[in-house]
Amino acid sequence: MRSIWNGAISFGLVSIPIKLVNATESHAISFRQVHVDDGGRIRYRKFCELEDREVGSDEIGKAYEGADGAMIPITDEDLGSLPLPTAKTIEIVAFVPSDRIDPLQMDTAYYLSANGVPAAKPYTLLREALKRSQKVAIAKFALRGRERLGMLRVVDDVIAMHGLLWPDEIRATEGVAPDASVTVRDQELDLADALMATLGEVDLADLHDDYREAVEELIAAKASGEEAPQVPAPTGGGKVLDLMAALEKSVREAKESRDEAVEEAEGEVKPLRGRRTASKATPKAEAGKKSTSTAKKAAAKKSTSTAKKATAKKATAKKTATRKRPA
Repeated sequence: MRSIWNGAISFGLVSIPIKLVNATESHAISFRQVHVDDGGRIRYRKFCELEDREVGSDEIGKAYEGADGAMIPITDEDLGSLPLPTAKTIEIVAFVPSDRIDPLQMDTAYYLSANGVPAAKPYTLLREALKRSQKVAIAKFALRGRERLGMLRVVDDVIAMHGLLWPDEIRATEGVAPDASVTVRDQELDLADALMATLGEVDLADLHDDYREAVEELIAAKASGEEAPQVPAPTGGGKVLDLMAALEKSVREAKESRDEAVEEAEGEVKPLRGRRTASKATPKAEAGKKSTSTAKKAAAKKSTSTAKKATAKKATAKKTATRKRPA
């Protein structure tokens, strides 16, 4: 990896010569601007507004524009002669627990490489001291024309440095939170917890850039004259009208997705929950049939008994009437 800055780490009276290299790289796909009509490249050229001519890079310098519009030239020599101890030194000013650093302050990441054999011993000393203390080092350094904050920590066997924004570069949160007063019920929190537990954890190494892959497929298809791949219609989205219903559905779908993943991993297919087989449904149907038949028999029996009682009652009444009739 090519170094972008050479200097030293100042650790009390210990000086550690180091080289600074970028710890990250971008895999984003870049596009060129073209003329739509004929595909010609669009290029930007640098013109001097006083001479009205194009100038090369070797003719371009820096200047600060004053309030009156006047340009005050500033050279690299001017900046290099500033009386700053951090001009060529990463000056450690404190050691703090890592949770003291607000992630909002995190900026570009770098690896610090020992510059030469004599730097190996003090470099290793600082690395092991950071490991044992379980703290991070806060440092100041100058890079690309400005002084910056940095946080040093250990990654594997390398000292890494994250550039930090100055505290006054972090905007306040005022006006960002919802204006309306909202009350969240315990049931909603319980469902949110259930959804979080169902989704579980993820190995970040398994995540990849789907958008970049889709763009690469699109470019390959157009380059070969094939039809561009169709984008599937987005699912869900829109306005959430019932938060509880949305949470319950999310939990249900997450569980189903997890179960399918487990089944696929185990190489077996299990019946869907809630679906009954024909063999289980049959006894229930027979039981229902038996119940209906029993009810019909009971009703018929009751009806016959009632009819017999009525007939007996009529016969008794007739007999009584005959006895009372005069001779």
